Amino acid sequence: MLLSLAAFSVISVVSYLILALLSVTISFRVYKSVIQAVQKSEEGHPFKAYLDVDITLSSEAFHNYVNAAMVHINRALKLIIRLFLVEDLVDSLKLAVFMWLMTYVGAVFNGITLLILAELLIFSVPIIYEKYKTQIDHYVGIARDQTKSIVEKIQAKLPGIAKKKAE
Repeated sequence: MLLSLAAFSVISVVSYLILALLSVTISFRVYKSVIQAVQKSEEGHPFKAYLDVDITLSSEAFHNYVNAAMVHINRALKLIIRLFLVEDLVDSLKLAVFMWLMTYVGAVFNGITLLILAELLIFSVPIIYEKYKTQIDHYVGIARDQTKSIVEKIQAKLPGIAKKKAE
């Protein structure tokens, strides 16, 4: 699906997927109807069990889902406000550096390529980690210690950060 999204528009891919699903279900329905006519049986509609399933969403369940989503939306909005209005200078600078790096990533890759790479990584990284766990943990620990010391040095040199830490 990701490869087809790389070649075609989202509308085309979704349309083709729906057409494929419809062709399978219509073919199955016609096949079952022909079999019932030939065998002279009264089995009925092949999807009757699925058609009878109640899929309505109660207002209470809907409100529960909306309330759960609102918690996440409010948390995200608070984070966005905090980052863009520079409540913490270091966090806002981290966002700025990350976005600056993402401009280079965006210049090299398009969104679909990134999705394909992410899918490959999702399935390959856990296997690689299980195989080389001790070595990876060792080097991640070294990188974490060095990053922590660099961040502490930068925070010590920035005005306002040391005063905030002292309070």
